[in-house]
Amino acid sequence: MEKKHEIRGYKDEFYPPVPTRATKFWRTNFFFQLYKFFRLNFKIMRIVVRGHS
Repeated sequence: MEKKHEIRGYKDEFYPPVPTRATKFWRTNFFFQLYKFFRLNFKIMRIVVRGHS
């Protein structure tokens, strides 16, 4: 008696989730990305300045 191997590569659970319309908007919004850029740079500069004090 042979065991059959089930191939499950095409089920929905193996595909990545599709981003929602709101997620796409926030990822491509220039002003939001600019805000995130400056916020991250500010956090990094705080760490650097504290380390050099």
